[in-house]
Amino acid sequence: MQEQLQRLEKEAVEKVSQTENVKDLQEVQVAYLGRKGSITEVLRGMGKLSKEERPVIGELANKVRAAIQEAIDEKKELLEQAELEKQLEKETIDVTLPGRPVNFGGTHILTSIIEEIEDLFIGLGYEVREGPEVETDYFNFEALNLPQGHPARDMQDSFYLTNELLMRTHTSPVQARTMRSLNGNEPVRMICPGKVYRRDSDDATHSHQFTQIEGLYVDKNVRMSDLKGTLDLFAKKMFGKDREIRLRPSFFPFTEPSVEMDISCKVCSGKGCSVCKQTGWIEILGAGMVHPKVLEMAGYDPNVYTGFAFGMGPDRIAMLKYGIDDIRRFYTNDIRFLKQFHEA
Repeated sequence: MQEQLQRLEKEAVEKVSQTENVKDLQEVQVAYLGRKGSITEVLRGMGKLSKEERPVIGELANKVRAAIQEAIDEKKELLEQAELEKQLEKETIDVTLPGRPVNFGGTHILTSIIEEIEDLFIGLGYEVREGPEVETDYFNFEALNLPQGHPARDMQDSFYLTNELLMRTHTSPVQARTMRSLNGNEPVRMICPGKVYRRDSDDATHSHQFTQIEGLYVDKNVRMSDLKGTLDLFAKKMFGKDREIRLRPSFFPFTEPSVEMDISCKVCSGKGCSVCKQTGWIEILGAGMVHPKVLEMAGYDPNVYTGFAFGMGPDRIAMLKYGIDDIRRFYTNDIRFLKQFHEA
């Protein structure tokens, strides 16, 4: 049995050395060291040995097993290393080739303008509110002092979905909803940015869908001077500290008195040029003191509370700030146009 074990050891080691892949090596391992392998078959005959021979043969069997396993482990390591080198050679990457350029996205110019305005008013203590784009006729018109048949409704040609539902024509309904939710008991200081929709023919200065930001401040003892100071700060922050503002009388059903705000032309500094049509001023937004009826419909006592409201178009602000001549550029997704702003 001793000679048989030594012969199996020599035979197994030789076969291990001749294997060319891991699969063949596993087959050799099973053939000699497995439960039904050659070494196990030999050891089953140990019962026929004497008590003196059994320890000797057992010790030899363990040495033979260890020698074969050691040969298998060494060969396996060599085969795996060879396979790895072969794979690396096959998958070699030419690091001298130029890399593929990565195109980075950026914030849309209108989003940047809206966020800039939001940051300004948040710093003044305003909160940002949002509301539905599909609005009821009541909140879009009636709650803002525009009852059925009011001629001012014609100023905002609307997309009606039903007799009572429409695509909102301004973000003012958010103001009405916010005041209504507070039951006339708390001050309001808010802005509401968002998309609005009107039945305009698209051209260089008009779009059927555009963005708007409206602001509202309602509290006790709010004055017109507070509105002017707020708008003056806004103009200087957005267009430069040298900008001046002027307020002209106007009409909006939801404010009384109402004003249009102009800023001094940054191109000619108020001297007059083709941009400002030789006036030195550029119209930028509408504003006014909240109409008492609007306060009353929202649950506020107009004898106790006063407030001001303003509305502006980020599209128009972006056009003036960056000298953009066509509002449609914001919506046609021309990467060449859009990328110049987020690279700046």
